[in-house]
Amino acid sequence: MRAVGVLFVGLLLALSPAAAVGAKPLPAENIVIDTAKGPRAFRVEVAADDASRERGLMQRAHLAANGGMLFDFRKQVMTAFWMKDTPLSLDILFVRADGTISTIAANAVPFSTAEIVSAEPIRAVIEINGGLARKLGIVPGDRVRASIFADANTH
Repeated sequence: MRAVGVLFVGLLLALSPAAAVGAKPLPAENIVIDTAKGPRAFRVEVAADDASRERGLMQRAHLAANGGMLFDFRKQVMTAFWMKDTPLSLDILFVRADGTISTIAANAVPFSTAEIVSAEPIRAVIEINGGLARKLGIVPGDRVRASIFADANTH
């Protein structure tokens, strides 16, 4: 019985968010998406290097209602995402360098290996719980207020 308990604890640790993103937690920041229905606030983890962008939200079984992840590519890129090893349905928001949302891939299918490609060069991607963009009235053209867009949001 003791071996099963140790195995169970080990499994829980392996599936915890900290284990899924590596040895240390990612930095987090508050962001706001300005919509026609008003501002929508999120607390996002920031994936700004290759390793953290590659891991993303893989293995995460839960994401807070106002949680998410911001993938900062640090320059404009064409990119593609997939949901391999991701058990959550997510809305994937592709964000231009000026902080405006280009496109939204709603309700991405958990564990899918189908590529979800940006329609144009983007600076960042924000992942939130699946269906939340529609529920909150987040649409292409809405502006994201985040530290990486500080210069773009002052004009």
